[in-house]
Amino acid sequence: MEESRGPMNDESDDSMERIVEKLRITFKEEAYELLAELEATLLELEKSPADSESINRAFRVLHTIKGSSGMCAFYDIASFAHEIEAYFDLVRKGEIVVTKELIDLTILASDQLTNLFDVIYRDGKADTERTEQLVALFKKQTSGKTGTRAYSGPRGADLLLPLNDEKGPAGNDKVQTASTEQQDAREQRQGADALSSIRVATGKLDSLVNLVGELVTVQARLSQTALTFGNSALQSIAEEVARLTADLRDNAMSIRMLPIGTTFSKFKRVVRDLSAELGKEIDLTTDGGETELDKTVIEKLGDPLVHIIRNSIDHGIERPDERMAAGKPRRGTIHLSALHSGAHVLIRVRDDGAGLDVEKIRATAVERGLLRIDAEITAQELWRFILTPGFSTAKQVTGISGRGVGMDVVKKSIDAIRGVLEISSEKGVGTTITLKLPLTLAIIDGFLTKIGADSYIFPLPLVEECVELTRDNAFSKGNRNLINVRGHIVPYIRLREQFAVNGEAPLIEQIVITNAGKRRVGLVVDAIVGQHQTVLKSLGAFYRDVEGISGATLLGDGTVALILDIPKLVSMAEQYREVGV
Repeated sequence: MEESRGPMNDESDDSMERIVEKLRITFKEEAYELLAELEATLLELEKSPADSESINRAFRVLHTIKGSSGMCAFYDIASFAHEIEAYFDLVRKGEIVVTKELIDLTILASDQLTNLFDVIYRDGKADTERTEQLVALFKKQTSGKTGTRAYSGPRGADLLLPLNDEKGPAGNDKVQTASTEQQDAREQRQGADALSSIRVATGKLDSLVNLVGELVTVQARLSQTALTFGNSALQSIAEEVARLTADLRDNAMSIRMLPIGTTFSKFKRVVRDLSAELGKEIDLTTDGGETELDKTVIEKLGDPLVHIIRNSIDHGIERPDERMAAGKPRRGTIHLSALHSGAHVLIRVRDDGAGLDVEKIRATAVERGLLRIDAEITAQELWRFILTPGFSTAKQVTGISGRGVGMDVVKKSIDAIRGVLEISSEKGVGTTITLKLPLTLAIIDGFLTKIGADSYIFPLPLVEECVELTRDNAFSKGNRNLINVRGHIVPYIRLREQFAVNGEAPLIEQIVITNAGKRRVGLVVDAIVGQHQTVLKSLGAFYRDVEGISGATLLGDGTVALILDIPKLVSMAEQYREVGV
C-alpha cells in the first residue's frame, strides 16, 4: 500500500522514512486496541441505539484511527475510516438513526480495517475492492447522504509522504512538528493516566522475567552453599539476598499481570454472530473483568474459551420457542466470570440452557465402546466423557458441531497451562464449566519432596497437608488405595509405582494431600524436604509428552527436580480406577 511521493533528496527521504517507520511501530498496538474498542462500542450501541455516549465513543475511535493512520502514511485506511466516521457524524447530528443494518455494516467495516492493518504490517496487498463495496453499502443504507467534506488527509499528514508529484518534499522540521502534534493528541486522548505509565514491548518483559528466574536459581545455590559451610555471616547475606530476590520476583511478575476483561470483551462478537446464525437469542454477561492474570495465561486462554462458549450456544441454549415452552425467558444468557481463589483464578462459563443430557452422553459412550452397557457410573463421571477426543452427541455434522472436536481441545489447552477443568450441570437449568488456572506460568512456590534419589516438586497452592502412611490408617478397597485422615477417607496414589522408581520404599512413607479440583487426593513420596521457590523450565522435545510432569527446575545443588502435574496424575489414576471420585 505504498503511496506515490514527490521528488526528495536522499538525506531528507531517509530521515522521513525513519520517522514514519517509528510512528508506524508506535501505532501498531494502539491500532488494534482502537479496533477492539470500536467493536465493543458497536455491540453496546446495538443494545441501546439511542445512547449518545456510545455514538460519540464510536465517532471518536473512528476519528482517532483516521488521524493516526494518516500520520503514519496509511492513507487508504485513513480514507476508509473517514468514510465511516462521516456517517457517524450524521448520527451524532440526528440526521440518521442507528439501525441494526448500520451496526452490521460498521462491524464489517471494522473487520475490514483490521484486515487492512494486518496486510500493512505483513507488507501484503490490500483488498481495495472490498473497501469500495462497503463504502457503497454505507451510502445505500443512509440514502446516499454524505457526512462531511471529502477526505483531505489528517492534520500534517500531507507533510509526510505527498500523495502526488504536485506536492513538494517535506522538511524534517515540519515532519517532526507533525509527529509532535500526533503525540500531543494521543496524550490528551489517553488522559492523565498516560503520564504515569509507559508501553513496554512484551519481549522485554519476557527477558526480565527470565533473568529474574535465573537469579532465583542462583539465590537458591547461594542459600544451599551458606547452609553447607555453616558460616553465619554468609548465611545472613544469603537470607538478605533471598528476601530481595523474592521482592524482585513479585514485582517482575506483577508487571506481567493484565486484567482479563480485555479478553472477555472479544467474546461478545462470538455470541452475537453465532446466535444469529443459529436463530437463537442470547445475551453475554460478564463479571470480574478486573481480575488479573499473567499475560501468558491470558494469551493461551482465548481459544479454549471460544470453544466453551460455542458449545454453550450450540448445545446448551435452546431456541426461543423451546425456551418459552419450558417457561423460560425468550432470550438465553451466557455468564462469563472471573475471581481470585488463593494462588489461582477461577473462570466460569455458565449458561441457562437445557443442561447436559446424561442419557444421550451415556448412549454415545456405550456406542463408542468407552463404557459397558451395565456399568454403574455417576453423572459427574459421565460428563467427563465430553472431554474425550472425537466425542460428540450431535447426529449431523455442521460448520459448528458434530465432528467431535472442541472440548477435548479445551482440556488439552487447560492441561498445558497446569489448569483444572470442572463440569457441573442440571437438566433444564443449565451447565457451568469452571477453569481453575494458575496466576502465572513462570515462577511458582513449590513443595519439594524425594522419591529415592530423585526430587519432585508439588505446586504449593495445591498442597493441603502431609501425613505419615502407616498400616493403622491405610487400607484398600477393590483396586483403590485409601487412607483415613481424621475421620475422612482420602484415596491416594503411590508415585514410586507411578514413575517406576527403583529401590525399596522406606518403612515410613509420607502422603502429600492435594486439592485436585473438588477432590482431596494423596500422593505418596519417600520424604518431604519443604517449601522451595521454583523457576519453571519446559522439558525438551523428547520428554514433552511425558504425562504427569509439567516441567522441571534446577535445585540449589545443581540437580534437576521434576514438577508434578497433579490434575493429570489424578486423571491418569482415574482411568485405571485407582482413585474413586
